[in-house]
Amino acid sequence: MEKDEIIRRARSYIDREQDPHFRGEVERLLEEDNTGELEDRFYRDLEFGTGGLRGIIGGGYNRMNALVVKSATQGLANYLRKAFPEKAAFPGKAVFPEKTARPGSSSAPGGLSAAGSLSAAIAFDSRHYSAEFAEAAALIFAANGIRAYLFSAMRPTPELSFAIRLLGCDTGIVITASHNPSQYNGYKAYWNDGAQVIPPHDKGIILEVNAVSEIKEITREEALAAGLLQIIDKEVDKPYQDMVKSRLFRPDLIKVKAGEVKIVYTPLHGTGAFHVEKVLGDLGLRVITVPEQREGNGDFPTVAFPNPEEKAALDMAISLGKKEGADVVMATDPDADRFGIAVPASPARSGGGETPFVLVTGNQMGVLLGDYIFHSLGELGKLPPGPLMVNTVVTTGMQKRLAGGYGVECVEVLTGFKWIADVMRRCDAGEKAGTFVFGTEESYGYLVENEVRDKDGISAAALCAEMTLYWRSKGKSLLDRLNELYVQYGYWQELGISKYFQGPEGLGIMKGIMEEYRGNPPKTLGGIAVKRVRDIKNGADGLPPSDVLQFFLEDGTVVSARPSGTEPKIKFYATCCAEVGAGGLEAAKAEAARKLEAIKKDIRQAIGD
Repeated sequence: MEKDEIIRRARSYIDREQDPHFRGEVERLLEEDNTGELEDRFYRDLEFGTGGLRGIIGGGYNRMNALVVKSATQGLANYLRKAFPEKAAFPGKAVFPEKTARPGSSSAPGGLSAAGSLSAAIAFDSRHYSAEFAEAAALIFAANGIRAYLFSAMRPTPELSFAIRLLGCDTGIVITASHNPSQYNGYKAYWNDGAQVIPPHDKGIILEVNAVSEIKEITREEALAAGLLQIIDKEVDKPYQDMVKSRLFRPDLIKVKAGEVKIVYTPLHGTGAFHVEKVLGDLGLRVITVPEQREGNGDFPTVAFPNPEEKAALDMAISLGKKEGADVVMATDPDADRFGIAVPASPARSGGGETPFVLVTGNQMGVLLGDYIFHSLGELGKLPPGPLMVNTVVTTGMQKRLAGGYGVECVEVLTGFKWIADVMRRCDAGEKAGTFVFGTEESYGYLVENEVRDKDGISAAALCAEMTLYWRSKGKSLLDRLNELYVQYGYWQELGISKYFQGPEGLGIMKGIMEEYRGNPPKTLGGIAVKRVRDIKNGADGLPPSDVLQFFLEDGTVVSARPSGTEPKIKFYATCCAEVGAGGLEAAKAEAARKLEAIKKDIRQAIGD
């Protein structure tokens, strides 16, 4: 983009941005003639990806700021009115109901008929400007005659999904950048089923956002007086917590044995402590929260990346776990949709001391939770007809084998939990046969209930606690059970590689890498012949279009490549299996590691890393 066009866009932003902080940033860059920084902030607009908007906080159209949030919300409001015209306010008017609708009521606000009954739920996490962005969005909704249910304080993403369904909302948003570093924030948009938006709604919202010429606004006082802004908390908190507890299989076992398991937990300066401490505490479980990481803090001062996928993020919790003799160390990311654990290495019960802790991967936890859910449903005689497990195209192949062993169908979807939720929606609508029982993805996302339509780290924590206690009652640790499953279904190991490409040229570089793979697909990877290539760019095998390439090797290994939908990086995944034969589990682990190391070398060479 030419410098003159960058400057024109920067000046147009200054004219539109009402927040003095963000406007001042761009004004200073123009004064300094900082062309490089201006180009990065204005060479494109932030776009909805697999998780909605996400970007670095700051002034500019390619940043997260008040104007971008307001524009996105105005576009969403415009789209909502077109999607549900019978519920929209009368043209040219905002609806000012005389009384507040009861949460959960299907009636229109203030007892009105359908017109003027649109509503939205809004939540936010601990990041910088999250509360401000959430209120700004709520007031945009209100100005458009859409009742906004705004949480009074930070709440986790899964509770936002739950609130949409509980309150009968038409849409919802949560202000969060999930597990990204502290300079990021984001905006996840949800539909009336409680799931993140998918086609055609996501494309329709983008078109409306791009077409926004006027942003309607009212003050907080006006919105409250009109009944178009309602602050919520306990009326959603308690039903959500009760729901999480209701999804457990063996509450009686917990009552009797709760004292036998000690849990150390960290919310990584995010939203999780409020619910995790309450739910597990109500069950009688001992939870020790890492004090330095308990309170919300957008600086994330004790971790570089507030991501339970990163072992470094759990170091403080593991250190406390060793000191306290914990049986399991748990972590949720800032918006508490992701969940991770570390457990003591063998023997089954460490008793504290300096016993090392082992980080359980997202793929492994998906296997363990799936196994426990299927085992429990079968043991209790509650396995429904046509049970379904849903996972993604980049998740370990072990889960499909596991599901088959229990007579459960494994449904494969694109990356992004919204696609798992779409299977749930289709089951509800009778468009897909079967009953959803579990959803999981490799990036530490799990869903064990039907009332939420996004990954839920709170419910995963509760079920993991029960699962730990159950296998303890059988004389086993989680690692013991995982090893049993490896013997039964083969040893599976996964590999992940991410390469960042920052700046305006980054998108072109990533596009070039994908085009090269498409035009000249490798004949071998890691010395293993490529048997089949699946290109999902235009859809394949019943999957909708997505920029994903997959290479199926002759030994059953699958290697996948895709650009991230929320960050400037390209991601590679590999999942391979080594059967546990006469050489035992250790020999199988060595064989899988050898294969993956050779594959990793080929990938890094191809991307110039």
